[in-house]
Amino acid sequence: MKTIERYIIKRAFVAFAMTLAAMTGVVWATQALRQLDLVTSKGQTIVQFISITMLAMPFLIVIVAPFALMIALILVLNALSSDSELIVINATGGSRFLVLKPVMLFAAFVFALSASMSLYFAPLGLAELREEISRVRADLIANIVKPGRFISVEDGLTFHIRNRSGNGILDGLLMHDTRDKDITFTYQAETGQIIEAANRTLLVMQNGTIQRRPRADGDISIVRFQSYAFDLSSLIPEASAPVFKASERSTENLLAPSANDKYAVANPDKLKTELFERFSQPLYCIAFALIVFAFLGRARTTRQNRSVAVLGAIVGCIGLRTTGFGITAITGGNIHLLALLFAVPLIGIILAFWAILRDEHMPMPKWMRVIIDNLSALIDRIADRINERSTGGVS
Repeated sequence: MKTIERYIIKRAFVAFAMTLAAMTGVVWATQALRQLDLVTSKGQTIVQFISITMLAMPFLIVIVAPFALMIALILVLNALSSDSELIVINATGGSRFLVLKPVMLFAAFVFALSASMSLYFAPLGLAELREEISRVRADLIANIVKPGRFISVEDGLTFHIRNRSGNGILDGLLMHDTRDKDITFTYQAETGQIIEAANRTLLVMQNGTIQRRPRADGDISIVRFQSYAFDLSSLIPEASAPVFKASERSTENLLAPSANDKYAVANPDKLKTELFERFSQPLYCIAFALIVFAFLGRARTTRQNRSVAVLGAIVGCIGLRTTGFGITAITGGNIHLLALLFAVPLIGIILAFWAILRDEHMPMPKWMRVIIDNLSALIDRIADRINERSTGGVS
């Protein structure tokens, strides 16, 4: 690999890694807020909350990676142009393909990363996320024992605790049991803890009392104890097997779903759409790289031309991806239109590569060129004002 190729790939990798981390972090934060009830109402710790929501990270990377690649290549190619490095390469007789080669090598790396996430890691993470959410919803501690509230587990059995510490200790425990038709039991304890022993779930209470009151006329009896175990096994809600959506199924499952799978039998169109999306999404990495290079891979000398080129690359990439999202929306259950999911990025790749071969700008509609020219002029005016202020208004 030549020095210039290593130089471009290194700069692109650094810019891509920083951009991907920032964009993925922002998207993850917005998605994690939807699962905030894991902490607020389900009683999970912050560590558990983060570990559970991080399972969606591979899926987010699939969505964000092409845009992170776009931003990284725009920064690198624009910097090469601003530092006159592209001009030097052109002046020494170097071809545009001298720069295109490392750009496409890096795009191939991002393509492989996106493909691995799309085909394997993303569905695996989403499936584990579904299982974790189901487990939390069936968690006795999370759903039954909530500090400061009287929770009716079933008819005739009520729990109340004052507080729950981070190590699982229940403070100020009160349990009222009226399930027996002859005797009412009231349990009070300073502390308690739910443990698993001998395939049973036990509530072990420490330093408390048991009040036995006959429903018929009779005296209340109070028994003090140092330690007492209450069997909760019959109260644990069964965690029903989660129903995995199309995005949460492995690629192998989408290719050959089980004949006994009720969801697959009821939603064959969703499985096919998801399968086509998984294979088509990584192609946007190649398309974005070629589009950016088509606009910014040429040596430029004026700031205005670079501004127009940057805006053109951004508009082209966003427009292509928006078209892809639109195709996904309009296909719906029509499996005959699924080929369009591949057609959109492939058309972008072909047009961008054709523009590179012709060594000219990709043609744009008149309205788009007007918008880009106006935005470029606005950027120039803002830059001029900033320069005037930084120099104290002296030209």
